[in-house]
Order: sequence, then structure tokens, then C-alpha cells
Amino acid sequence: DYGYDMIIVTTANTYSYPKVKMTLNEYVKTFMRPQVPGVSGKDTLYHFGDNDRNAWERLFMLYQLPPYDIPGLEPVLSFGLAGPGTGVPFHIHGPTFSETIFGRKRWFLYPPEYTPKFDPDISTLDWLIHTYPTLLEDSKPLECVLHPGEVLYFPNLWWHATLNIDSAIFMSTFLA
Repeated sequence: DYGYDMIIVTTANTYSYPKVKMTLNEYVKTFMRPQVPGVSGKDTLYHFGDNDRNAWERLFMLYQLPPYDIPGLEPVLSFGLAGPGTGVPFHIHGPTFSETIFGRKRWFLYPPEYTPKFDPDISTLDWLIHTYPTLLEDSKPLECVLHPGEVLYFPNLWWHATLNIDSAIFMSTFLA
């Protein structure tokens, strides 16, 4: 049903610029393939966020929100599709739940008081290959891998980066 709908994809760098419009079919055929090392984050298009709330309302209505009770914060849903080896370099934002629906997604997290060593335009795959092995044990991030049906919560302003191990479908609940 959604294949010919226009979607907005962004670059998979820390700042998510520029934004490009294409059909969902075009995105799946072109960008759901495995990422290779050496491709910069600013040259990787990634579908996450910027979802048209009206066009995707049926999908959002099917999603069961994670149980939470944080006074004064309302959920804002966003879903994404991505190929293996893609991900988003380190960035921060408000508190969020993230669930993997299909595939596996590796997470790297740092508390707000620690700024990770990274280049905002280097892909997470290249960061993992080149920078991660050079980190001292006490400067490595917290890590986990989410499998289908698993949910991760991270608090306000925690640094995080992601790496899709497989083709992945995921949903995030931003709390605003």
C-alpha cells in the first residue's frame, strides 16, 4: 500500500542533512542493500523520522506504545527502514524508546557528561572499524544489540549511535 508514497530520507550523519524526497519503492530498491566501509555518513541516505503523520496514520495506530509514565511528556512516533551496515553516528536528543521490529540493531551509548570521540560525517560502520578499536577500555560506550520485539530506553541528552546489523525496521517513541 505504501510503495508509491513519497518519503523523506536524510543523510546518516549526525546532523541529518540534506533531506531528499523519493518513493518508498525507490528507497527500498536503492538503499536497503548492505553498506560498505568507506561510504561517509553524509553520502548515506537513511529513512527515519520525517514521517507524514496523515499518510502513515494506519501504521502508527497498529503500534503498541511502550508502557511508561513520565509526567508532562507526550509520545511522538517515528519509524525507519535501513539496510545492513547503515546507522546514525553519535548524536543527542530528548528521552526516547526505540524498538526493533525486524532485524537487529546495535547501540552505542554514553551519558551526557561524556562526549564521545567521533567525526559527525563518518559512518557508524567506519567508526566501529577505525575508531572503536583504539578506545581505551574505560572510554568505550555502553553497548547492546536489540532483536525483534526488544525495546531500549535512553534518557534525555544521552549520546547514542546505531548500526543496523541486518536489514532493519524500527520504531522510536520520542518523548516531548
